[in-house]
Amino acid sequence: MAKYGNHAQAGFGMIVVAASLAAMGILALAIGDDVLFADNMQRDNTAHFNECKKNDFKTDGCEKYWDRLNTEISGIYLDLDE
Repeated sequence: MAKYGNHAQAGFGMIVVAASLAAMGILALAIGDDVLFADNMQRDNTAHFNECKKNDFKTDGCEKYWDRLNTEISGIYLDLDE
């Protein structure tokens, strides 16, 4: 006679789901009352980019923007080795 019953175990998928929910909870507690956290971060980055653009990407901290913009695909590629 065969044994019956459900011997299912929590698999890897359940562990991943539980870990992701725990990570989201910890993140929500870390951000706390600042509901505009992402919006403020985006506004700061946009202001920094506009300042770099106004100074022609020559000030300190603007190198990362220039490296992203100075590509052939962007249409403003400048070969600085020439």
